[in-house]
Amino acid sequence: MKVLIISDSHGLEEELFQVLRKHEKEVELMIHCGDSELPKALFNEFSNLLMVGGNCDYDKEYDQEITTMVSNYKVFITHGHMYNVKSSAVNLSYRAEEFGAKLVCYGHSHIAVSFQENGVVYINPGSFKLPRKRKERTYVLINFKDNVATVTYYDHTGTEILDLKNRYDLV
Repeated sequence: MKVLIISDSHGLEEELFQVLRKHEKEVELMIHCGDSELPKALFNEFSNLLMVGGNCDYDKEYDQEITTMVSNYKVFITHGHMYNVKSSAVNLSYRAEEFGAKLVCYGHSHIAVSFQENGVVYINPGSFKLPRKRKERTYVLINFKDNVATVTYYDHTGTEILDLKNRYDLV
């Protein structure tokens, strides 16, 4: 199973929609981790897209948190601003534990990073508009196969970023 994760697109409608349309048929699920700065109704054409609101999203239709199942793993999706993720992942990890999540998707910091801690995989796809610590505007494709999650980062043109690629055992 494949999943796309993107975040912090901050009003980039045309480029964001290009990426979503490019991948919508190859992935089972697409996730936007907040700060699209666009009305949720604009995304109605994508039946396999889950979105949360961020600190820059003012449309009341966005949930602040979502949980879903992906390949038999519980996924917790949030923007991250309510958990102080720019300082630490500790508060985020407590919430993930409350949900029993094996995968956490979040944004807010604009820093592309993935890591595993206490059996939980954390993925921040970085910012699709205003990256920090790297120059590339990024998004992620995750491939789930045989209890392994392969996390691959891409720049806004669809070019793979090799030094960010990681594999995580989910057992």
